[in-house]
Amino acid sequence: MKSIIVGTAGHIDHGKTALVKALTGIDADRLAEEKRRGITIDLGFAHMDLPGPAGEALRIGFVDVPGHERFVRNMLAGVGGMDLILLVIAADESIKPQTREHFDILQLIGVKHGITVLTKSDAVDADTLDVVRLEVEEFLRGTFLEGAPIVAVSSLTGAGLDELKHSILDAAAQLTARDSRSLARLPIDRVFTMKGFGTVVTGTLISGTIRKEEELEVFPTGRIVRVRGVQVHGESSESALAGQRTGLNLAGASTDDLGRGMTLAPVGVFATTRRFDVKLRMLPSAPRPLKNRARFHFHCHTMESPAEIVLPQVKQAKPGEEVFARVRLPEPALLLPGDRFIIREFSPVLTIGGGMVLDAAPLARSLPEESELRILAGEDRASILRARVERRRHGGISLGDLVKETGWTTSLIEAQLTKAVKEARVFPAGDVFLSCPAWQELNLQMVSTVTEFHRKNPLAGGMSKEELREHSLQGGAVFNLALEQLVRAQKLEITGELVRLPGRGVEMKDEEADSKAKIEQAFASAGLKVPALTEVLGGLKLDKVRAQKIVTLLLREKVLLKISDDLVFHRTALDQLRKQVVQQKSKSPRMDVAQFKELTGVSRKYAIPLLEYLDRERVTRRVGDAREIL
Repeated sequence: MKSIIVGTAGHIDHGKTALVKALTGIDADRLAEEKRRGITIDLGFAHMDLPGPAGEALRIGFVDVPGHERFVRNMLAGVGGMDLILLVIAADESIKPQTREHFDILQLIGVKHGITVLTKSDAVDADTLDVVRLEVEEFLRGTFLEGAPIVAVSSLTGAGLDELKHSILDAAAQLTARDSRSLARLPIDRVFTMKGFGTVVTGTLISGTIRKEEELEVFPTGRIVRVRGVQVHGESSESALAGQRTGLNLAGASTDDLGRGMTLAPVGVFATTRRFDVKLRMLPSAPRPLKNRARFHFHCHTMESPAEIVLPQVKQAKPGEEVFARVRLPEPALLLPGDRFIIREFSPVLTIGGGMVLDAAPLARSLPEESELRILAGEDRASILRARVERRRHGGISLGDLVKETGWTTSLIEAQLTKAVKEARVFPAGDVFLSCPAWQELNLQMVSTVTEFHRKNPLAGGMSKEELREHSLQGGAVFNLALEQLVRAQKLEITGELVRLPGRGVEMKDEEADSKAKIEQAFASAGLKVPALTEVLGGLKLDKVRAQKIVTLLLREKVLLKISDDLVFHRTALDQLRKQVVQQKSKSPRMDVAQFKELTGVSRKYAIPLLEYLDRERVTRRVGDAREIL
């Protein structure tokens, strides 16, 4: 069964609620105050089924909105999920102020389909009705309702209701069903407690599917709830599909934890935001320009919040003008690209503009280039994905982050990325995706970094992997894959933990090579009674910095070994010591410090560090004050 949501819009007392009741038999005014005052204050809901032309039933959910100017904020909470609008105009009053404001709102949020309904047709004669019809046609010229049906009805006598039902069926046939396979989002418009059930929330499911026993996340609080029961248009169901009026019986939250403006969505998929980029259109009827840093009321789906506008490209947004801007909220909210919004002034409180969210996860503090924003404002998903990959440059972006930024499903994104990879536009680097130019640039940068390192450090055998990683600002799979490919392409090579250009070794001048030989000879000839390192370096003709680099090189090559902060030994001396201690085991499996000093001929200054070195090398093991030879 196909489901659509039909909303009403129009001036106060033009018969919106009476029309819904005449069509469905349900009184959408549920509040006692609404019945006492005879006006709609909050959102009302009703439903009915109509037989479709092909025999398939059409289930219609009605959202009845208040018409009084004081309750436009409540009206805005209901219009976001509407598929079809009934613009209600009383024949005995014609077009009034809230007719105009409601219609402005409908155009700003991107409603594409609707029917104009002239109510109270029984209250005027035929000539007056014709005049009103002409006025309405003129009012609608150039809008999405130009050429759409204009149906005169009387909720009192029933005249025109059958024609209106046929017009609803015809319009519904032109509607594209909302995607029930997409990720679910349910903006909450009502929260209450039902005896025997507990906490219940309602809303229009704007995308995806919600099933019984499913866990959902409440945004922006992050609370996790479980769906104990599902109702669609007042009837129990195993699941609710996109485009249906949905009621959920929830476990894990009370009415104090939930409220209008919150959103239910899958757990761990989305993230909230406090700043986002938009395409904003100011109404021609706006009383004044919107200045940079101006504050206003922001409405999106059922959410309402104060907000601030940032206009980096212009000083102000003039009436009738369309601009790119950034909106800042005081508290986080769940918003996704494509979400439509309305802005209203604080005083006087009236609608001045609206538009579409382009990016709820901007990277920079300032607005990006206009060319990028125009891509994000378009409908080409491949271009949008490439723009989101390209702006991450060498860092790349994961599949999960692309889902979070776009609201699209994993399968949809994977299909687009697979095509982009085949076209050599996107490169899969481990678990993230980079643009191909960024990947190539990263490879060139890494080679350039190693080349520059060699130029500045001719006495170093290469650059450490960690230092190269820090210079490339990459971690994990991206860096490792880039390095692996560069080695395979013979543009870099790896020796231990050092990265260097192929065939590149240490480049020494004559005095440096001579100094290296002198340092090595000084320690090799000293055996275990080595001199202080400062003493050896002090006898060289080199400056201190270059001398220390030569020592570092000898340590990297393991010609010299540093066993403590102050003691450096030649590797041949330590190799001989290991053999000497192992041979000692045949005479005695243990020895103390005194025996070790006697065996090696060294003082305690050397004996203790050397024994600790042997312990680390697992040649000996300390047992009390003695050493067991392993």
